[in-house]
Amino acid sequence: MEDEEGTLALMSWYCFEKFYNHAVTAAVAARRTFGNVPIYSFFHAFGTLMQDQIQKAILELDSIRDSRDVSLCTLIALYYAEKRKKNPDREVVQELDAKIKEDRKSASPRSLYNAGMFFWLLGRNDKAREYIDRMIKLSNGAREASFGISHGGIILKAWVNVTSGQDMYAKKAGKLFDEGLKERTDAFGLMGKAQYYEYRQNYSGALEVINQVIVGFPGFLPALIKKMKLLLILQDWEQTILAAHRLLQEDKNNLEALRMLALYSLCSEGNITESVKHLSDLFSSLEILEPQNPELFYKMSLAFTRVCGRNDKVMEQTVKMVERAFSLASEDSDFATELGYQMLLLGRTKEAAKWYSTAMTLDETSLALTGIIHCQLIDGQLEDAEQQLEFFTEIQQSIGKSAELQYLRAVLAVKKCRPQEEVTKLLNDAVDTHLSKAQGLPLGVEYFEKLNPEFLLDIVKVYLAVCPSTPPAQGQTPPPQLQHCASLLETVDRVVPGLPQAVFLLAKVKFLSSDTDAAQCTLQRCLEQSPSYADAHLLMAQIYLLQGNFTMCSQSLEVCLGCNFEVREHPLYHLIKAQAKKKMGELTEAIQTLQMAMSLPGVRRSESSSKSKSRKMELSPADCVSVFLELADALWLNGEQHEAAKVIQDAINEYSGTTEELRVTVANADLALLRGDTELALSMLRNITPDQPYYVQAKEKMGQIFLKHRKDKSLYISCYREMVDKLPSPHTYLLLGDAYISIQEPEKAFEVYQLGMKKNPKSAALASKTGKALIKSHYYFKAISYYEAALKTEQLHFLRYDLAELLMKMKQFERCEKVLHEALDHGAGVNELQVLSDDCRYLVLLAKIQNKVDKKEEALLTLERARDVQAKVLKRVQLEQPDVVSMQKQRAAEICAEIAKHYTSQRGYERAVKFYKEALVYCETDCKVSGA
Repeated sequence: MEDEEGTLALMSWYCFEKFYNHAVTAAVAARRTFGNVPIYSFFHAFGTLMQDQIQKAILELDSIRDSRDVSLCTLIALYYAEKRKKNPDREVVQELDAKIKEDRKSASPRSLYNAGMFFWLLGRNDKAREYIDRMIKLSNGAREASFGISHGGIILKAWVNVTSGQDMYAKKAGKLFDEGLKERTDAFGLMGKAQYYEYRQNYSGALEVINQVIVGFPGFLPALIKKMKLLLILQDWEQTILAAHRLLQEDKNNLEALRMLALYSLCSEGNITESVKHLSDLFSSLEILEPQNPELFYKMSLAFTRVCGRNDKVMEQTVKMVERAFSLASEDSDFATELGYQMLLLGRTKEAAKWYSTAMTLDETSLALTGIIHCQLIDGQLEDAEQQLEFFTEIQQSIGKSAELQYLRAVLAVKKCRPQEEVTKLLNDAVDTHLSKAQGLPLGVEYFEKLNPEFLLDIVKVYLAVCPSTPPAQGQTPPPQLQHCASLLETVDRVVPGLPQAVFLLAKVKFLSSDTDAAQCTLQRCLEQSPSYADAHLLMAQIYLLQGNFTMCSQSLEVCLGCNFEVREHPLYHLIKAQAKKKMGELTEAIQTLQMAMSLPGVRRSESSSKSKSRKMELSPADCVSVFLELADALWLNGEQHEAAKVIQDAINEYSGTTEELRVTVANADLALLRGDTELALSMLRNITPDQPYYVQAKEKMGQIFLKHRKDKSLYISCYREMVDKLPSPHTYLLLGDAYISIQEPEKAFEVYQLGMKKNPKSAALASKTGKALIKSHYYFKAISYYEAALKTEQLHFLRYDLAELLMKMKQFERCEKVLHEALDHGAGVNELQVLSDDCRYLVLLAKIQNKVDKKEEALLTLERARDVQAKVLKRVQLEQPDVVSMQKQRAAEICAEIAKHYTSQRGYERAVKFYKEALVYCETDCKVSGA
């Protein structure tokens, strides 16, 4: 820096950010430029001390302890340095303590200021405030010409307040910064004011202040770093990256810029090669700039581990960073715990357990115990894991709720075939606890760490483990766990769009929810990012199979094989291939393919050999069981009933005592039904109890037997009633209500939905079905009253559209128009995507009403307004919800076509053609528009 004040601000900033060697380097440069000023020596000693070079720091501090302006802070630093030693000298500590108390009485304002600065940099805000208040009182507003100490003290007090973590102090910081900066600006004060604006979540205000620093103090790099971070908070990745490149022009080894470029490559673009290059540069720069700073090596790695999708190349760099941290501070249990976690993510369970044990040796209170339990669960040591979890659960009240603990309990529950509801509740608790850590944090490195997308993906996988592995039959409701999965995955995808695993799992969830169009669209995006993602090609093949497109199904399987030759050892590959053959009537080939799959290592649990352990593609029990069931079905269709029964029996023997056992039981019941033995099928299904997975599916199957084979509606309904009695939840109430609808009893369905609503007032699905049941029962006025009452509840405002639609059908146009105007009356400032999307639907419906009551001009204006709103929606969904772009384009096309029809009816053909062309831009394949 060109001036002394800027140099002091720079050193203070580096120490505050824990870039201790940067502070040492800045102090050396300052002494070279401005002479051997004691305060520079103090910062040099402070940076040295914080890198655990205690003796070297003590020697330097001793050399300046008699310098008046730094004597007090030097004595305090010497006291702190002595206490940091493994074996502190008690006499020295007592002597220094007495000297501090004596010197404090006669300390000058500048000396008190420096002591306050020292305490603040140590994170001792209470002590810092005490010294600064004494300093301000002593200086009594007087200014020391060489330093402006009063002005500096007020700014430092503001800094202490804003970083205190206590709202009552932080709120006062704004006025203090204004007061301190009243007479003249300085970099340290302006940086603090920006920090205050950031604390108040006024990020634009913070950016404005930082721009002042950049203009006023061009060589002050922390301002450029802060600007880069603020641009990320404002979610402007493009400007963030430009700021990072500008930083690297000023400082080619800038750690924050290199970390930001690596994060961008990984999170936003999914470019592993580029990210690894930046991470490698970051590690090299850390070795050059902060070689003795273990905390920095550790912290710089954390975000990457949690957003890289367990990528080997990325984690090679992060492991290297944490290993370096541990080599510098081998007594720190956090570093050992992190190495355990990273080894766990890499699938190196034995090494993970070793690191977790090391962490426990260093600190018994560390959270490494959860890691040890995780290793035990992976290695199948269920009894040991259960004992440890029970102990951990008992002490949970003293340590606070742990998302990891709830997650591990859910994993154990799955492995022990506990009830689906128990697993779901544990996972829901884990999600709520985990997401609360990131709540309120702006987008940035800390947010990525706290959100930990990797952990959320693990939770999603456990949710999916208790869901059926195929989409529900037509008319059946997807399990509610899929909605939880979708919500989590959309959060991850919004923040880390470059993570292909999240995009793939989102596609899988949509596929299992029977939304194949959205699943296909999401998969296309996944494959654009990662063309060689074998699992994505397999899922695409499943979708084509479901659509009956066998040519494209075979093509996806071939591409998959080309991407990863190991896929030949994955049962799912052979399963899909066989299903396609079976649907094309090629039963012999299907059976041969499935028999080949049966011979793969790991498909039969009794043959889970060492061969299967080296496999990179994970074998799920669901895929393996599907091979058995599909083979049994193909054999049955081929007239080999005895062989089919034998395969089912093999499946029962192989998967007895696992989560998939009951799925085999359901398939066995299906086989009994094919033989015409409904009684045997029912007796098998009756054995599945409410505390077991597949209970709901078994009851639904029993209901179908009673309805279709026995023609007994009362027994059909009794199956669903029993479900509600045993497992009352929004999902089971929906199923019972839907069952009544299917036998043409909408009044009873309404009663069930309403009962479910009383117990689950926030259930959107139940609320919607309740109104529709009343309409099906022709209780139109009752339905209107229901909707109007429901709209008074804030969570059910989405029912307004259903009410408006009903009023339109009943030709109550004026009332309908009023409801729609109320829905649209929320002011112009609302810019949420969901609100914009709803507004567009309301406007299109309003235009229909206006058309019906012969308000042609108003209808045209309303449609044009809908077109403008839909344009905003399209702009937003391309960034926020890319999977629904095609659906939103379809809506835009329909609005343009409707406007064109209006102009056609008024003989405005030129305008009509313009809007038809616009509709075709959105949806080229729309035959109606093309024809027009």
